[in-house]
Amino acid sequence: MTGEMALDILLDALKDSALVFAFVFLFHVLLSFFEAKLGNFLAKRKKTAPLFGSLFGLIPQCGTSVLGADLYIEELIGMGTVIAIFLSCSDEAVIVLLVNGGDKTWTVLPLLGLKFAIGCLAGFLVEVVLAQKQKLKDAEYEGEQECHKHHHENTKLHAHLIHPLLHSLELFAYVLLVNLALGFLIGFVGEDNFVSFMTTSKYLGPLFGSLIGLIPNCASSVLLSELFINSSISFGTLASGLLVNSGLGIMVLLRKKQTMKKAWIILGICFGVAVTMGYLICLVSGF
Repeated sequence: MTGEMALDILLDALKDSALVFAFVFLFHVLLSFFEAKLGNFLAKRKKTAPLFGSLFGLIPQCGTSVLGADLYIEELIGMGTVIAIFLSCSDEAVIVLLVNGGDKTWTVLPLLGLKFAIGCLAGFLVEVVLAQKQKLKDAEYEGEQECHKHHHENTKLHAHLIHPLLHSLELFAYVLLVNLALGFLIGFVGEDNFVSFMTTSKYLGPLFGSLIGLIPNCASSVLLSELFINSSISFGTLASGLLVNSGLGIMVLLRKKQTMKKAWIILGICFGVAVTMGYLICLVSGF
């Protein structure tokens, strides 16, 4: 690896991490003013929360999955809703397809529609299963009351600025480390090797696509999009990779002890849905 490549990886990691920081910070500043109202809104719409989650996930920004994970940790949304967010988000794939897609730009709309529908369906199914196994605890949607009380006990400056800033800086440092580690890993392995790996067998495409999608970095969604644009992979493989591509959201859940076990369950569900739907799309389109 050359010094120039290392510098590019560092700058890309800083840029991506800064975007996440800005997105998360602004969102949490706004959330500090409306946290109680948001909690009440979701509490009254438990049955439709995955629908709103899937819509939110369509925002083409890698910070959406991080925010979804944050809301889940704060118990403002349930497992079905965070799964809906993870399945519908695409990091920067949508932007790449719109800017560089050429004659495949039109696939953005069916891709978004597919991810939205799958996110909704999977989210609702998870909520139904959870509801049948046990009654959904009211405390799962009461987290906002504790936070609201906490905000009143502190100064407005701390609640609306310092707390969001410290939380966002913590995430920035974490995201930067992950981006650097994965950036250098991909740099050492080489993008050509990734391409060879993906094009080994078209019948294993959805499985390979899902494995690449597991990489918690914007680079994986960009790589999948570029391979699709260059006709190296099918639409089904692209869909499978982007369905499981929850970015850094899953890593945020894995780093918290209280959500680590559930994070593996969430990841397993997303991976299973991604592989299954990828093969279904390939079968319908004839690979």
